[in-house]
Amino acid sequence: MQPDALTTDLSAFLAEAFGPSTVAVIHYGSHAQGRRPSADSAFDFFVIVDRYRDAYTSLKARIGTSYGPGLATALANRLPPNVIAVNQPLGNGAVRRAKCCVVSLAHLEWACSPRAWDHFCQGRLMQHVLVSWVRDEAAMARVQAALASVRAHTLVWVAPTLPDQFSVEDYLTAALRRSLSGEIRPEAADHSRTLAAAQRETLGPVYQAVLDRFVSQGQLAADGPDRYRLAVRPTAWDRLRITLYFHHSKVRATVRLLKHVVLYEGWLDYIVRKVERSGNAKVELTDRERRWPLIFLWPRVIRFIRTRPQKRQ
Repeated sequence: MQPDALTTDLSAFLAEAFGPSTVAVIHYGSHAQGRRPSADSAFDFFVIVDRYRDAYTSLKARIGTSYGPGLATALANRLPPNVIAVNQPLGNGAVRRAKCCVVSLAHLEWACSPRAWDHFCQGRLMQHVLVSWVRDEAAMARVQAALASVRAHTLVWVAPTLPDQFSVEDYLTAALRRSLSGEIRPEAADHSRTLAAAQRETLGPVYQAVLDRFVSQGQLAADGPDRYRLAVRPTAWDRLRITLYFHHSKVRATVRLLKHVVLYEGWLDYIVRKVERSGNAKVELTDRERRWPLIFLWPRVIRFIRTRPQKRQ
């Protein structure tokens, strides 16, 4: 599948904005998956760069940012990737909004490997994505290798939650459910099924090949057409190790959200829109909450974490 003209145009704009350090742009999320997002939903991208400082210096010079390249670079090196908002001007004051996970090629390759610090990148890149802009063939080869790596070791962390026998779609649903457990998210608990259904046609053949490869490697056994089972069940240590990995990932994902306050232009409105779309309820902030959100928004945040749709069965 190829990106549409709108996505291609926005990807080229992002590549130009981040300058010569841009390696590739990967489109993911609801727009890429064709899930009919709302009109105000941002387009989701990974922007892959060679050097953070060069990329953020270019971004500040070309479109302007409220933060400096030095701060953005320091935060990226400490807890990659940074998630930022970039608006493409369309004329007459209108903009097209992009939510960009900015990550260096070296950090991307690490985050897509079994040595990853957390599950943030893998949880998104194991799904249907499109390489919507790439600098050259060498860059494409490295990006494609990173994406293949993500999918090739999904079995390591999804195995403890698989049923005794499963299909490709069962595998996808279990993997997505496990991935979502590594973050505090506003969607309902059955969101993994929604994602799996939306991506059945694109991801089905991809993971069919992945599971067949696991069979050839002796990690799975085939029990008929589109039926698989684990050749060896995970041990108690395997289960504990994966549980700790996802707990650690959730902590890092939560800390990463705090960077939004510094780096994400219009972060408060973005979070409000996200909660509204996922919870189907209007969120009205008081003047005091808007003026001093870091002081007065905490009661509402704590209440949301305790009652969010993700926890409802």
